[in-house]
Amino acid sequence: MKSIFNKSFITNFLAVVLIAIGYCSPVYSGLIKTVGFFALSGAVTNWLAIHMLFEKVPLLYGSGVIPNRFEEFKDSIKALMMGQFFTVENIEQFIETEEHEGSGVLNLEPLLNAVDYEQIYAGLVSSIMESSFGSMLQMMGGEEALVPLKEPFTQKMKLILVETVESDRFKTALQQGLNAHKIGEDIIAKIETVIDKRLSELTPQMVKEIVQEIIRQHLGWLVVWGGIFGALMGVAYHFAL
Repeated sequence: MKSIFNKSFITNFLAVVLIAIGYCSPVYSGLIKTVGFFALSGAVTNWLAIHMLFEKVPLLYGSGVIPNRFEEFKDSIKALMMGQFFTVENIEQFIETEEHEGSGVLNLEPLLNAVDYEQIYAGLVSSIMESSFGSMLQMMGGEEALVPLKEPFTQKMKLILVETVESDRFKTALQQGLNAHKIGEDIIAKIETVIDKRLSELTPQMVKEIVQEIIRQHLGWLVVWGGIFGALMGVAYHFAL
């Protein structure tokens, strides 16, 4: 609130200086005093209104509205975030768009890297040796005769899997298999849990500081403009007499 106090102090100080000048000036004394008093009135009124937003003032009903109603502020924050940003429709649309554009919410690369190609090759060799070709291979050196095929087979298998997951047919099947609505609901539930946990940690003081931080820069100008408009009203009042 430092910037608010600086603007408020300067505005109120200038108004008091005008009043003092009005009492000392040999000319336009009434006008200067009127402008000073009206400016001071506008600035102090706006400063008090700002102060009453955040602090409880004895005997002034309605003061301290932000800390007094911090539960409502927390509910409003949650409603804003869940209602405007983290909706099932928004999450569902995001998932479908990402999958459609190919960037993929579901990243299959780690799955492809996790494939045990050694085991696949071993299974292939076992199947061949147990088939009718097994006896023929035994005469040609047995499993050792298939060793030169291991590396080409592994590379070809990787290429086939990559081409498969990148094919339009696979992506279409993946989109049909993924229930974007259900995924969206699960994500929303987790986000809501995180937001609830964080909001439950907020205290009235923290809520007050959050609101102050958001509107701090503009609150100080309310005091300044209160003083300016008060001064203009003072001028108008003086010439209306």
